[in-house]
Amino acid sequence: MEKGSNPDSVEKSETSNGRGGKGKLGSMLPKIEPFVPKRDQNHNPRELRSWAKRTGFVSHLSGETGTASSTERFDGSTGFNVERSARDHRAGGSSPKIEIDPVLGRTRPNIGTEIEMDSGSGSRQGRRTVADEKVEEKKPGVNGNGVASVTPVVEEKNEGGKGERDVEIGMYPGGEEPGHEGWNGNHPGLKVGLRDNPGFGALIYYGLQHFLSLAGSLIFIPSVMVPAMGGTDKDTATVISTMLLVSGISTILHSYFGTRLPLVQGSSFIYLAPALVIINARDYRNLSEHKFRHIMRELQGAIIVGSVFQSILGFSGLMSLLLRLINPVVVAPTVASVGLAFFSYGFPQAGSCVEVSVPLILLVLICTLYLRGVSIFGHRFFRIYAVPLSVMLTWIYAFFLTAGGAYDYKDCSPDIPSSNILLNECKKHAYTMKHCRADVSNAWRAAAWVRVPYPLQWGVPIFHFQTSLIMIIVSLVASVDSVGTYHSASLLVSSKPPTPGVVSRGIALEGFCSLLAGFWGSGTGSTTLTENTHTINITKMASRRAVVFGALFLILFSFVGKVGAILASIPLSLAAAILCFMWGLVVAVGLSTLQYTQTASFRNITIVGASLFLGLSIPAYFQQYQPMSSLMLPSYFVPYSAASDGPVHTTSEQLDFAINALMSMSMVVTLLVAFVLDNTVPGSRQERGVYIWSRPEDVAADPSLQSDYSLPGKFASLCCCSRCLRT
Repeated sequence: MEKGSNPDSVEKSETSNGRGGKGKLGSMLPKIEPFVPKRDQNHNPRELRSWAKRTGFVSHLSGETGTASSTERFDGSTGFNVERSARDHRAGGSSPKIEIDPVLGRTRPNIGTEIEMDSGSGSRQGRRTVADEKVEEKKPGVNGNGVASVTPVVEEKNEGGKGERDVEIGMYPGGEEPGHEGWNGNHPGLKVGLRDNPGFGALIYYGLQHFLSLAGSLIFIPSVMVPAMGGTDKDTATVISTMLLVSGISTILHSYFGTRLPLVQGSSFIYLAPALVIINARDYRNLSEHKFRHIMRELQGAIIVGSVFQSILGFSGLMSLLLRLINPVVVAPTVASVGLAFFSYGFPQAGSCVEVSVPLILLVLICTLYLRGVSIFGHRFFRIYAVPLSVMLTWIYAFFLTAGGAYDYKDCSPDIPSSNILLNECKKHAYTMKHCRADVSNAWRAAAWVRVPYPLQWGVPIFHFQTSLIMIIVSLVASVDSVGTYHSASLLVSSKPPTPGVVSRGIALEGFCSLLAGFWGSGTGSTTLTENTHTINITKMASRRAVVFGALFLILFSFVGKVGAILASIPLSLAAAILCFMWGLVVAVGLSTLQYTQTASFRNITIVGASLFLGLSIPAYFQQYQPMSSLMLPSYFVPYSAASDGPVHTTSEQLDFAINALMSMSMVVTLLVAFVLDNTVPGSRQERGVYIWSRPEDVAADPSLQSDYSLPGKFASLCCCSRCLRT
């Protein structure tokens, strides 16, 4: 008999069969005693409900809800129906062996412990397999009959004056750690936990490891933005240094005063699409003098306004209310649409030099997929450093091609001066040399060795209603992305999920960090990098101190101008090729959020499919209204110019620009469709995968949770609103 079965159900079964206490089933009971919770703990198994069922981590016995009654699924909390078990036994079958798949929410055969009929004795006897012996050695929660037990974490909730107890069964999202006990203690697979201190040398190594694995997100956004803004190679190097500085400061602030999870803050691809929309606006196309600085000041003003809105959303408590409406079915397509939006830029740019871009794409795929299991000195070297290693090797290969004369053309200068355009022999080669040669950039010669990025280095920000409204909506999209990242990260570090107050605090601090990015002039806002959860999952390094040490090195590197110059010298085709992989990874990380829901549910499939398709198709409708733009802009920038010539026409030109811009961005349309459908279409909490957040009283009662999420004591005591900041 499984744990949690009630003796009352046994007596009912025996009475219905007319055998009383001397029947065949009764003879089994003295040998296999049922598990009965202690009454002094008030754990009534009939009142227990699985936390996993409510959140969607584990479904019932089918992919859809309501397909079987509760008595057919379970008896009590986790035990099987005894009467049904007896019928199966009399029919000649063995007792049920059911195990819940933690990802798909379906049943699968139990390969572990089992209770079978001993055909020779005619009575039930517990028989343990070899797998059971291993399970019993690893887990102390195995009873004397060989039945593996799951220790529940009971959480009391009062709804309508009635006591309700929920069993929290944590499920590891990847399903790679079967011994994981969920949000209860340290994850056995983690090498370094959230509050662990592995030593000074290890902190430096692990810290650099976190940021090197995220190199694509941190340094390649300026490679796309600055040339489109008319900036020089020196400007690209300066923007990269500024991004490194802001990312380091934001990460440290978030580690101490945000959610306190080991998450890296930095420039996100979420802000790249709206930046390209503003850059390619009609008003800025004809600027010739100081075009880069003028557009950068426009971006600064828009980012500052959007960051103020995001901070108000967090500090006012409105984010706590919004959390009730944000679920995985909303987060998954929204994040996926961020990567899908750049398909028109990715390979069209990388294809300008296929001899460099294609080997890079193949190399990074080989490292992340085919060599992912290769371990060097106990580290998954190729899987962790796939991006920087592939870029470095391909960059060296590009240098050999350049030095070998592969891109030397008669009477054509490798610096691509304007005179080359006038020569017919060089005109057709100018584009190839610009994208393929490894020595085109003069950033190394122009950049200083030491340069400290400072606020307002590009000038005073410019504020306009149209650009500010765009960034306000984009900051909301960034907040939705961060909510999903907080939840996934709390699973990986095996801590309890943060409270709504902690999530609001993290969003508010992200707004403050975006404010810093706006004043410093990095071109984009600052938000939590979704790819960081992938890094934690691979490296098993979740130390908060390690992330802080890595951020300190990032700040140090930002002061060395030559570091930004080296990164700015990467050929454009190489940068576009690695971004093809990074954007694809963003799509995959976004869709992986659906594992917390019932993925086989027709409701969820329809919502995700409709939101993704409409999120790509509706912007395509708005992007067809710029016939003149297609003659003036490169093809990969045409989709971002719809704001100036879209179909919406009102009495206000600035409002027209903002609406056309927002409706031409995939992530905004996808969020709008998914948000409305998920919150209006009926569905159970389990089916929707509703996020569960901890309660403030749980944090106050658990010292480990206070260490995970509470603000540093000295800082909290100085805050007049320390109570809300702590929870």
